[in-house]
Amino acid sequence: MVRSTFVNEIAAKLIPHRLWVQTAFLMVWLGPAGLRMHNLCGPVFHCYACPLATFACPIGIMAQFSAIHVFPFIAIGTVVITGSILGSLLCGWACPFGFLQDLLAKIPTKKYILPQWTGYFRYVILAVTVIAVPYLFGEEHFLFVCRLCPAGALEKALPDVAAAALSGKEIPWPNTIKATVIASFFAAVFFVRRPWCKILCPLGAIFGAFNRFSVFSMRIDEDGCMKCKSCHKLCEIGLKPDQQINAPECIRCLECIKCPPKAISAETVFDPVPRSEDRDQSQSS
Repeated sequence: MVRSTFVNEIAAKLIPHRLWVQTAFLMVWLGPAGLRMHNLCGPVFHCYACPLATFACPIGIMAQFSAIHVFPFIAIGTVVITGSILGSLLCGWACPFGFLQDLLAKIPTKKYILPQWTGYFRYVILAVTVIAVPYLFGEEHFLFVCRLCPAGALEKALPDVAAAALSGKEIPWPNTIKATVIASFFAAVFFVRRPWCKILCPLGAIFGAFNRFSVFSMRIDEDGCMKCKSCHKLCEIGLKPDQQINAPECIRCLECIKCPPKAISAETVFDPVPRSEDRDQSQSS
């Protein structure tokens, strides 16, 4: 059994209420008071073009700055600082687009686990649509990330359609690309948990790359693990936490710390690795 650390105790208490935590963060990103701070980046995947968006999207800023050949210091700094401290913890607990996928996943349909190699597509999306295409061809290219982004399609295109319909104006129907993105997203989200996060999210790719080095970390007690594979069933995205602790694909929902042997814990790099005699005392008690 792993040691009881302050971080792990807090995590264990919050896990049953994760949806409420996500809801609380949604109120920050959606800016119910009408606060607009688009000169700052939020550390989550959320389209700044959304009528209620409080902050700018770091991925959108990176792509736009790449198009004008300017280094996005604020966006890169926001992502690097957040990733180095939390890794992908915000993906599982604070991202509004992840929250939407979690809600839709509750609809009782058969869910499929995608091969782990599909997660590498996130890095392709990051390299091609966020960096290379904007830099070489500008914002008008059809592979510019914001033209393919499902968050933008849902948070900007659909509200525009609804607003026009309610006001009796001509409806600005989404173009073929946006319509295809919206249809594909809804087709996938009912059969795969967090399909965007798992396969395509460029921000998740960046945060995931920090998982093995971030201040917040996951730890497994090899001696306490009973190889019961309970953590495999708990993982929402199909990882094997006992074998892939701190994997780049992990969204750090922390569900795996509920495994019966209590062999997985949420800690920080400042928590010392327990000595073997400490483990023996913990288990005997």
